[in-house]
Amino acid sequence: MAASERPHVICHMTSSVDGRIKVRRWTTLDADDHYETIHKRLAGDAWMCGRITMQGYADSAKPLEQTPDTTQPIDREDHVARTDAAGYAIALDARGRMDWGARNDIEGDHVVVLLCSSVPDDHLRRLRAGGQSYILAGETDVDFPLALQKLRRHFRIERLLLEGGGGINGSMLKAGVVDELSLLLVPAVDGLKGTPAVFDVEGTEDQTLAKTRRLTLKSCEQLEGGTVWLRYEISAVE
Repeated sequence: MAASERPHVICHMTSSVDGRIKVRRWTTLDADDHYETIHKRLAGDAWMCGRITMQGYADSAKPLEQTPDTTQPIDREDHVARTDAAGYAIALDARGRMDWGARNDIEGDHVVVLLCSSVPDDHLRRLRAGGQSYILAGETDVDFPLALQKLRRHFRIERLLLEGGGGINGSMLKAGVVDELSLLLVPAVDGLKGTPAVFDVEGTEDQTLAKTRRLTLKSCEQLEGGTVWLRYEISAVE
């Protein structure tokens, strides 16, 4: 897929100097202010997170006022509830585990759920009743190139900030659909084995992503408190 057929994807993350991303347990600093400031400077049309991050937003949703009618058939097509939002919050929920109730936005950004086509009809009915949009991409695992193509086509999203955990970040990097890395490197060492990193994928030593993806430094900016903002262009290894 040509890059022009999908949004430009910037992975925007905060990490310790050893590459870990459990920000909340680094009590010696407050990294949130820098993160949100740079998020705004990157000027995305949409932002994407995985199920763990998005679960908190879904849990705070008001319940549906009326149970969807399960007697009516439902098509297995993408559902676009609105296209005029100021921004879009893209929630990766491959198995359809989150119940968004009546919540169809996050601070004004319209909720769009990425699902696999194997999710039950009842889940699609609930999303429609709640006013959320959804995209079906892939049978049992999300097809990220297809999902991004649909996001651009349906919602005219041209610039997407990927702000997930190591799993979704690693999967999208592996799929070749991440164009930049915006990394806030904070003066902290996590050090605990097994802690999620900026990118996490399954595989052996000869399948490291360094064999397929090249990072080229675009800029380096020192911020208050010892945080360094690094920006890299990402390209395929020829």
